[in-house]
Amino acid sequence: MVNLYPLENAVPHKTDKYELVHQDDPTPVLRRGFKFSMVLRFRNRGYDRSRDVIRLVFNFGPRAHSIKGTKAIIRVEPRTREPAQDRKEWYAGIKSEGPDSVTIEVMAAVHCPVGNWKLQVETGAFSTTDRRVFNYDKDVYILYNPWCCEDLVFMPEERFLDEYILADVGKIWVGPYGSSRGREWVFGQFDKSVLPAAMLMFSKSGFSDTSRGDPIKSTRLISKMVNSNDDDGILVGRWDGDYGDGTAPASWTGSVPILEEYLQNEESVCYGQCWVFSGVTTTICRALGIPSRVVSNLVSAHDTNASLSIDKYYDTNDEELDFDPTNPTGEDSIWNYHVWNDVYMARPDLPTGYGGWQAIDATPQETSDGVYQCGPTSLEAIKQGKVGFNYDVAFMVASVNADLMRWKEDPNAPMGYARIYCNKYHIGRMILTKKPFLFDPNGDKDREDITLEYKAKEGTEFERVSLMNAVRGLKSAQSFFSVPENIKADVDFDLVDLDKIKIGEDYEIVVNINNKSDEVRHIRAVLSSSSVFYTGVKAKLIKKAEGSFSVPPRSTETMRLEIRADDYLNKLVEYCIMKIYAIATVDETKETWADEDDFQVVKPTIQIQMPSKTIPIKKPVLVKLSFVNPLKKRLTNCKFQLAGPSLVRNQGIGHRDVGPGGLVEVETQMVPQVAGEQTIVATFAARELMDITGSVKVDVYDDED
Repeated sequence: MVNLYPLENAVPHKTDKYELVHQDDPTPVLRRGFKFSMVLRFRNRGYDRSRDVIRLVFNFGPRAHSIKGTKAIIRVEPRTREPAQDRKEWYAGIKSEGPDSVTIEVMAAVHCPVGNWKLQVETGAFSTTDRRVFNYDKDVYILYNPWCCEDLVFMPEERFLDEYILADVGKIWVGPYGSSRGREWVFGQFDKSVLPAAMLMFSKSGFSDTSRGDPIKSTRLISKMVNSNDDDGILVGRWDGDYGDGTAPASWTGSVPILEEYLQNEESVCYGQCWVFSGVTTTICRALGIPSRVVSNLVSAHDTNASLSIDKYYDTNDEELDFDPTNPTGEDSIWNYHVWNDVYMARPDLPTGYGGWQAIDATPQETSDGVYQCGPTSLEAIKQGKVGFNYDVAFMVASVNADLMRWKEDPNAPMGYARIYCNKYHIGRMILTKKPFLFDPNGDKDREDITLEYKAKEGTEFERVSLMNAVRGLKSAQSFFSVPENIKADVDFDLVDLDKIKIGEDYEIVVNINNKSDEVRHIRAVLSSSSVFYTGVKAKLIKKAEGSFSVPPRSTETMRLEIRADDYLNKLVEYCIMKIYAIATVDETKETWADEDDFQVVKPTIQIQMPSKTIPIKKPVLVKLSFVNPLKKRLTNCKFQLAGPSLVRNQGIGHRDVGPGGLVEVETQMVPQVAGEQTIVATFAARELMDITGSVKVDVYDDED
C-alpha cells in the first residue's frame, strides 16, 4: 500500500487551496524542487534496510524515457541525506521506519516536466530477482515552484506570490482611456476542473512532453492554445456583437465555466475577447505555478506590417480610406484597449538583465512563426527596443509605443502619399494592472500604473532613442520614419477630449482653432461621431457635418457639433464606446489636420445586497442583485451570472423582460463553504444591453473558531 498524503503534503507545497486535494479520494498536487513525504506499508513484514530495495518510478506522458527527462527511476536511499544543492536530480530517502511501514521523503527535480505524472513503486530484495510492482492509481500533479530559487519561475519577493499565484479573484481594466474601469474576474485557478483542463490543452496541442518543464516554451504554447485559431484551443474569439450560438464575452464572470465546458466537451468554447483570453491565461498560468498578472494597454496599436507606426490614409478630398494602400494584407488599427498577460521567469536564452516580467498575448492578432501566438517578450527588451530578441519584441514595441502617422494622397510624393501629421504620444497612453494585496469592489483604488515598466516616459530622450533602436532593427519601419513632414502649419487645431458621459446624456464635438498667421485662413472641415467596437472598428455613423469658413488673422474660432441622446441610443454597440472625429484643411497652405477621440457611454452597476457583509459558514444566505434599466426600450432575453470561489459556483439566473426605466432585480441563495474574506462577482446581459457588472466583498466566519 502507498499513501502520498495529498492534504498533508499540500500545506508546505502551498497547494492546499486546490480542490483536488480536498476530494473524498484526493489527488496529490505538489511542486518541483520541494520535498514531500509518502508512506509504504508492507503486508507481511517490516522494511529491512540490509536486504530490501525500493525503487520509485515516475512516468510522464505516453512515451516516458529517462534520457528525455520524462521518466525518473529513483532508488530509495537507506539513509537520509539532503538532495543535491542545485536540485536538478530527483531524490528519495528513508525518513523513518515503523513495524510494517517506511516513510520516504521525495523531491522532483527542479526542471522536470510540469503536469500529471504516474507513479510505480517497485520492492524486492538484493539477493533475489523477485520484484513486486505497485501502481499508484491517481495522477500526481507536479507544478512549477516560484518559491524555489532554483526554478526558472522563482520570484525573489515572495510576498508578491500571494497575488500573482494565490489570488483567485482579480480585476481586468477595460474601456477607453479616460473612462476605463476594473472589471471583476474570478480566476478560480484552484477549481477541480482547471488542472485537468490544462492537461487537455497540452495534450491537444502536440506540445512535446520534454518541453513542459520550460516556462519559456510553455507560456508561448499557452498563448497559442487559449485561442482556437490554430489547434482547437480553448476559446473562439468574436467581436461582431452576434453571440447567439454561444455565450457573449461580457456575460462571463470568470474562467471556471469556460474551462469546465472545454474539459467536458473537448471542444473550443464560444466566445471570448481579449480580456477573456487574458483571464483564462491567468488562471492556467497561476494553476501551473507560473506567476502571472493581467495587463491592460489603453489606446493599443495593432501594427500589421511591422512599421512601428499606425498609418491612417486620406484621399485628396480628406476622406479617410478604409484600407491601407501600402499593405494589401490588412490595415493598422488602434484598439481602445487591449489586454494581455505578464508572466514572471528567468530568461537564460537572453543576455543578463532581460528576465523578470515577460509579456504573452493569447488574443489572435498577428501570427508568429506561422501561428497565432505572442511572447514571452521581455519587458526590458520592449523598453530598450531590442527587436532582435525572442519573442515578438517588435510587435509589442508597436503595441505600446508606435507613432500615429497620417498620410494624404500626393502624386508627387515618393510613396504616393505625403506625411501630414505624426503623433508621438497617442499610443500606449496608460498600461494598467491590479495592485497587489488590494481589492476595491466600489472603485479603482486597486489600479496600478505600470506604463514605465514598458517604456520610458513619453517626451524623454530615452523614449525616442529606444523607439529609434527598434526602427533601425527593422527595414520595414525605416521607410516610414525617414519621410519628413513638409507641410507649412500656421493654424493650430485642438479637438476637446471627452472622457465619458452617462447613458441618455447629450454631448458635443468641439474643435478650437487658432490662426497664428497675419492673413485670413479659409478652412474646410468635417466633424462626425460614430459608435465603435473596442477594437477600433466603426459600427454605425451617428451624425456628420461639413462646411467651410474663414478665420481672421491672429484670432481663434470654435467648431461645434451637438449630438443628442436620441441620435445615438439606438446605434450603440456592446461596451457603448463612441468615437468623435474631426478633419480640416487650410486652403492657402494645404495644411491638413485630423484627430479623433474615443469615449464611453457609462452604464449602471449591479447592486449586490446581503443581510450583512459578515456571514456565517455553511449556512444559507440571501443575495439580491438589482439595477435600473437605463434605456428607453425594453430589455429582452435577460440573464444574470453570479460567481464567487467557495461561495457560489457559476450560477445563471434568468429574468423576465424589463420595460424602459424598469427595475431589474433577482434574489438567490448561497451557502459559503470556506471561512475568510471572499468576493462575489455578478454580470448581466440582455439582447439590448450587455456588460453590466458588479461585485462585493464579504467576510465568512466560522462559529466554531
